[in-house]
Amino acid sequence: MFKKSLLLVLIAMLLVFGAFGCGQDATPPADDEGEANGEEPAGFEGQVLLGIMVPITGSEASDGIDMENAALLAVQEINAAGGVLGYEIITTTGDDECDPSKATAAASKLISEEVVAVVGGYCSGATLPTLALYGDAGIPFVIGAANATSLIDENPGWTFMINSTGDAQAAKAVEWFEGLGVETIALVDDGSAFSVDLQSQTKMQWEAAGHSVVAEDRVETGTQDFSAVVTSIMSANPDAVYWTAYQGLGALLIRQLRQDGYEGVIMVGDGSSAQELLDLAQAEGEGVYCTAPPVVDFLPAAQNFIAGYKSSFPREPGAYAGLMYDATYLLVDAIERAGSFDGEAIKNALAATDGFEGITGPISFTPQNTLNRSNFVILVGEGGRWQLAE
Repeated sequence: MFKKSLLLVLIAMLLVFGAFGCGQDATPPADDEGEANGEEPAGFEGQVLLGIMVPITGSEASDGIDMENAALLAVQEINAAGGVLGYEIITTTGDDECDPSKATAAASKLISEEVVAVVGGYCSGATLPTLALYGDAGIPFVIGAANATSLIDENPGWTFMINSTGDAQAAKAVEWFEGLGVETIALVDDGSAFSVDLQSQTKMQWEAAGHSVVAEDRVETGTQDFSAVVTSIMSANPDAVYWTAYQGLGALLIRQLRQDGYEGVIMVGDGSSAQELLDLAQAEGEGVYCTAPPVVDFLPAAQNFIAGYKSSFPREPGAYAGLMYDATYLLVDAIERAGSFDGEAIKNALAATDGFEGITGPISFTPQNTLNRSNFVILVGEGGRWQLAE
């Protein structure tokens, strides 16, 4: 009799677990018609799901985490002010590791979770293959950092870039070199999409201005010994060297150039605009210039953001924190203007953006969905910190 009663209890328990499961999915399935039928967007009841795609592991994780933090701070503030269209924003992050294949997987993850839109995009090479994926899924994507001009041609219309593109950065570098009286330069890249794009744009504009590129070299990822590149540069004896890639390798190149006696101008691109470059370069980073995005340290409108960031996270905001913060607020503003979570409506609202006031400056778009102005500034390493050079 006892065994029979125990059996009945076990059967009842199995029925209960079968009915309710062991937990609740973060993104329950939505009807194919979605918001058009008046149903809630993906997320929990009364919430809307926003995707963040950045590298939170890998060689560029520091910048990626910084960008994620900035987006999360914006979401926290927006929710405190009532959310968007009466919904609380929740987020889900896809880690692209600054690797094209990993980025494809990260984008597929966000799409499968039915996010209404995505902010992020740090490495151009990793961001590039995701554009078609988001476009096919009808998901608007606001890029807060990646800026290779190759992104423009691959954009199916659903991506919006709020960092100025590589041609604008090259123009800033050319302008600064000319102001310093430079006539010959050496260009060094790391083979990544962003780095090669900036290198080629700079070469084209520098030569069009009547100057010479006397050396072109490439440093492979993982390189520790730069002796061959340094020898090539020293032999060419350029007035300036422009490193167009990321800070880890850039710092090593700077140190070896200076230690081997190179006394000319050294400049780095915006992929090396983080404080990390100067920390790694140490004394050899003194006097190095950088074509940088609008870093919040030098923006009067960003002071409240800086205070909020420091109170929420155990670090200082980095080079792309301001742009990512603006990307998040811009996206929410577009949703409000669209009055809908429908992807097409959000995309159209983003395209119609006219002078949105972010902490990094006003945002409007060209017909190619790129920022309609150049936002680059020149920084210089002084006393182990970046300072504004103009």
